[in-house]
Amino acid sequence: MKTPDSDSGLRHSIDLVDIGRIRRLLAEMPRNDLLRIFSERELADAADGPEPARLAARFAAKEACLKLFPRETALGELEARDFEIVSDPYGAPRVNRSPRAADAMARHWIADISLALSHDSTHATAMAVARTLQLSAPASGRFMYHCLPIRRRVVISNLKRAFGSELDERQIITLAQAFYGHLFRSVVEFARINLGIGARPVVQVRNLEAILKAYHMNKGVLLLSGHFGNWEVALPAAMENFPEYRGRFYILRRPIPRWLEMIVDRRMRKSGLKALPKRGSMQTILDRLAARDAVVFIMDQHAGGRDGVLVDFFGSPAWTFRSLALIALRSGAPVVPAALWREADGSHVVRFEEALPTLPGRSAADAIAANTRLYNAALERIIMRHPEQWLWMHRRWKPR
Repeated sequence: MKTPDSDSGLRHSIDLVDIGRIRRLLAEMPRNDLLRIFSERELADAADGPEPARLAARFAAKEACLKLFPRETALGELEARDFEIVSDPYGAPRVNRSPRAADAMARHWIADISLALSHDSTHATAMAVARTLQLSAPASGRFMYHCLPIRRRVVISNLKRAFGSELDERQIITLAQAFYGHLFRSVVEFARINLGIGARPVVQVRNLEAILKAYHMNKGVLLLSGHFGNWEVALPAAMENFPEYRGRFYILRRPIPRWLEMIVDRRMRKSGLKALPKRGSMQTILDRLAARDAVVFIMDQHAGGRDGVLVDFFGSPAWTFRSLALIALRSGAPVVPAALWREADGSHVVRFEEALPTLPGRSAADAIAANTRLYNAALERIIMRHPEQWLWMHRRWKPR
């Protein structure tokens, strides 16, 4: 059972489990199969009691969590192991969520999940309470929204297209103001860095193993990214964390104003980053991959002319660059999504995701469309983690 409560911002679900069922699982199921449901920590934590009631209560909690996401559960995108039920230092239950579960929570605007567990001699029960994310915007964002509304109509239109079915008008405006606050902060950070004012940015690199694993496939690496966070500040600083790629990171980009290019290129070259033009560089990209270099594709802009393929982005068809799929299919190089965002304390994070599979198709056009949709889905997951930190002022859903 799931009950949304729009006034309190809470959603509830309840599950009841027969303890005898869990007792039979423990007696009959091989441990490797048990580990597809429970983590080692859950099995060890619940083993303190003489009966499997504690484990049954955790299983009920997992089922209650899954009921908050009926679509993802029905499609097999979420499973019991995506929610680990553990005890905090005071013995209260809490949820550790997998990356898949965290993405599902972000997609449904859920900030956290609280649990209540209970059992008697025959049954265990659990209630999961999901608290809806409360949107807020800084004063700088509210000021820009009202006084410096750069492309405000485009921003609002894009947000309504992406989130109009989940957020009301007030929430859309608050999210737009949060975006303008992020934009203001990014401009200030960029100016301070280039003027040499203040401390250097603090940048964490997470899941570096993902790109290093792709690197050791010896086919080069294709990095899928977009206009997330403040990448002009974060990416050059992050390069210090993996010297293996110094001078071997190439970013595909469109032409930018010459005065801005001089500023950006200076920092890029100093950090070991290089730029490639987006047009006419197919053979250069293949050469760089053959040399085991990394090529970054900024994939979240409108693709016009013959460069585009029409695939969904946040539920609406959008013309998307086909070049990444074309090169991945031709070269066999792994495609690694890269996310960037700013934390509340002002530090920046660069996180590499696990490489995406390259999908086959009945024809070359089908394969390109299927893989491009896969890339858009990866971008959606990244955006949803920090939706205010994506470039909503771009006309992403333009007609051809």
